[in-house]
Amino acid sequence: MNKRHKQILNIMSDGKNVAVNELSDRLQVSQATIRQDLTALEKQGFLKRVHGGAILDETDDIAHRMGINYEQKLMIARKAVQFVKEGETIIIESGSINSLFAQEIVKERKTTTIITSNAFIARQIGKNAEGRVILLGGIYQPESECVVGNLVKECLSHLNFSKAFIGVDGFARDTGFTGRDMMRADINSAIVKKSPETFILTDSSKFGKIALSKYFNTGDVRYVITDRNITEEYQTIFRDAGVEVVFPDEHL
Repeated sequence: MNKRHKQILNIMSDGKNVAVNELSDRLQVSQATIRQDLTALEKQGFLKRVHGGAILDETDDIAHRMGINYEQKLMIARKAVQFVKEGETIIIESGSINSLFAQEIVKERKTTTIITSNAFIARQIGKNAEGRVILLGGIYQPESECVVGNLVKECLSHLNFSKAFIGVDGFARDTGFTGRDMMRADINSAIVKKSPETFILTDSSKFGKIALSKYFNTGDVRYVITDRNITEEYQTIFRDAGVEVVFPDEHL
């Protein structure tokens, strides 16, 4: 992805839709160039072309959600890579940041074995991974491309991994980490129970939101990697529960 493509996604993150002539004016390039850029981004799944411009969909489709706050999510993903050692076996659950994280892992930690419950992630990294990619079996959810159900938990019972990386839809003091999908919640709970270390990769917009289903409690995770817009209130909640908050721009 080139610099102008990133600029387009950043501009769209504010309003989720934008016109070709607006992008042309703001980026000081021709409308023909902008149309080519939008076509390229659409082919990668980041947005959808509409008459006169483009939109970012608010759906469970990971590719579209990756385009929202792309630079911020990429920084979080790259920070998470620093916690993975060459040759480790890790599990990566679903989510837009986790998808970016998986792509960074196969570039920076080439012998890592990646287990995932998301077909989109497996498909994105499969051709580039030098280590093994293990896609768990189960009931396939077409929109999110997650696999869920008892078969996933059966697969998990036969596998060992050192770290788990999970995305969430919400977090509040009283409810802990939550998500929109009840079946994913069941899988995430099983992953956390088995994982020696659990990492939450999320932007700070999720703090203060409560989604439908509970994933797990605050103290069940070891690290939360997020941006610096997290409030002091939530930093204190995590600190009191023994959870370390990590920012992309800080040195380990």
